[in-house]
Amino acid sequence: MSVFSVNIAVSSAKKLVFSVKIIFENSLPLHANFKKSVTMRTFFISSVIAVVLLTTTAAGIYSGVMTKQTDGTYVVNTTTLSSAEGYRGKTPLEVHIKNNRIVKIVPLKNHETPKYFAMVKKTLLPKYAGMKTSKVEKTKIDGVTGATYSSDAVIANVKAAVNYYKKNRK
Repeated sequence: MSVFSVNIAVSSAKKLVFSVKIIFENSLPLHANFKKSVTMRTFFISSVIAVVLLTTTAAGIYSGVMTKQTDGTYVVNTTTLSSAEGYRGKTPLEVHIKNNRIVKIVPLKNHETPKYFAMVKKTLLPKYAGMKTSKVEKTKIDGVTGATYSSDAVIANVKAAVNYYKKNRK
């Protein structure tokens, strides 16, 4: 009996991870049984190609911008979505949305001054927790004094993430 399985997962770094497991029970080793070896090799290659094609072409599985977690939370990554820049460049975020409410916002690697961006994380990001997506565009959120550029970029990124979510959720 032969067992073949392929597991696919999306890692926290938003990369597809493939785990392939092949088990042969009560059979000769793969190299000793050439006919079986060719069949399994062909099956393995065909399966890997099919899995790659399905995961790269299926809409919604992993777009690079938005993913849906098993609990129904959508995670929108603004790295390529928004061109908003803070004082020292882009300030990408991961905006977590569930049931049309922002659950949390996770700042991603950026080049902002750590002291000022820490103020943005502490003061500005919690203001969005629990906010309905329908209110994000309408609500005026004040930026952090001393971190105006970073605040403006974060606000723009949150709005871009919510707009993307509204247009692309399923």
